[in-house]
Amino acid sequence: MFSRERGLEIKTPGQIDQMRVAGLLVGETLDLLRQAVEPGMTTGDLDRLAESNIRDHGGIPSFKGYGVPPFPATICASVNDEVVHGIPGDRVLEDGDVVSIDCGAIVDGWHGDAAITVAVGEVKPEVLELMRVTEEALWRGMAAAHLGGRVSDIGHAIERYVRSQGAYGILEDYTGHGIGTEMHMPPNVPNYGKRGKGPTLVEGLALAVEPMVTLGSKHTDVLEDEWTVATVDGSYAAHFEHTFTLTPQGAWVLTAVDGGAARLAELGVPYGGR
Repeated sequence: MFSRERGLEIKTPGQIDQMRVAGLLVGETLDLLRQAVEPGMTTGDLDRLAESNIRDHGGIPSFKGYGVPPFPATICASVNDEVVHGIPGDRVLEDGDVVSIDCGAIVDGWHGDAAITVAVGEVKPEVLELMRVTEEALWRGMAAAHLGGRVSDIGHAIERYVRSQGAYGILEDYTGHGIGTEMHMPPNVPNYGKRGKGPTLVEGLALAVEPMVTLGSKHTDVLEDEWTVATVDGSYAAHFEHTFTLTPQGAWVLTAVDGGAARLAELGVPYGGR
């Protein structure tokens, strides 16, 4: 199961199929939350909805109890200038907010991990554009991956697209990651850098790719709760994530409900799902 190249976990086709079950549950949960978001609800409301859906479908929340101090919730809910790892609670979502929702689930020992950023009511055009750029960068990153390529090809494509769209901040202290029998595994997947660096992209390697982009500075602080990461300049942020893998046929986005088929086709990338 483990590659000699930096201890990477390489899955069999059957194990990737098991990861798809977890990934699909994450994708369906995020779709449910996207539809539920509205002014007046709390981030805690979203968390309860997510946990119920995951457990009702045979999954276990990946995040709950993770880390030190133990993360206390099923989702991360990060609002406005909070980039990632926001703790859900009594915060009421207001018209004009954006909320980044990160969700993970375990099914039969295999993890799925994905994130979306959702507009609450009417949001400023520049924030909507930030969201569009960040999500598109995620897909451009996955589209740049191919068997025999390198992990840094993904981050290079993300950075190149974001830089082409304006003066945005790209977080460097937080990255994507390998995933499988654990939520966070080697290798790190930065959202910037040169092509042709890092581990080779091989069949059976699963990666969580997650650009985190701001309207201002790339610099962040961790708040007093020891989890929430916020921009130092108060600028709004967006975060999108998918878990994906490469098969001999092409790319397969394990946390996309359609496996990524539609968006990959738009980008001219062969679909590798089963």
